Amino acid sequence: MLSGLFEPEFLARLWSIVMIDLLLAGDNALVIALAVRSLPRRQQFLGRLFGTAGAVVLRVVLIAIATALLKVPLLQVAGGALLIWIAVKLVSEPGTDDKRVREGSSLRSAIGIIIVADLVMSLDNVLGVAGAARGDMRLVVFGIALSIPIVVWGSGLLARLMTRFAWVIWLGGGILGYVAGEMLLADEAVARWIGPLTTLLVHGLPPILGAVIVAVGWWHARTRRASFAGLAE
Repeated sequence: MLSGLFEPEFLARLWSIVMIDLLLAGDNALVIALAVRSLPRRQQFLGRLFGTAGAVVLRVVLIAIATALLKVPLLQVAGGALLIWIAVKLVSEPGTDDKRVREGSSLRSAIGIIIVADLVMSLDNVLGVAGAARGDMRLVVFGIALSIPIVVWGSGLLARLMTRFAWVIWLGGGILGYVAGEMLLADEAVARWIGPLTTLLVHGLPPILGAVIVAVGWWHARTRRASFAGLAE
């Protein structure tokens, strides 16, 4: 089990996997922060911790079968559509200043959102990790484990910012929408279907989806403010 752990080739491949995971950490921290922002403060850490742990377990399993995953027709289309739904759901939820949401928010649902979103967003990245590991699951586990503290800490910082600044929530949802657009166009079946329009859509669809998600978040916030103002009169 421990043989070869300090050989240059093993360490080089481990470094490659750590870098891949850290590049993904920003998106993952963003999803986690969005998912836990409406929870009571004492539950936010638990949501980040258990959500990250569940996502890690699923990602290891995903990497183990990665070579066959992206060959499934329209898999990334389904993943992109699911990510759009998650982004809209997250930017549409009221913040922690709404007592009704604080009482109705579920730690279990936040953990579920984190796991599903991480799973969806990892579909187009697990092949890179699997390729760097070359079938050595020790590398996969070590590399992901090293990135966990960064994801948990980063999501905590983002969650605190989101409780103070609504635009951070909208921006986060917009980033998820952008990633969803990239996933939709990365599917081989879609690429064959759109043909010569690929280049145009690659530069147009992701930012358009991102802008739409931001607009949805702004509209929901504006509607809630108008509703509260009406109740106060």
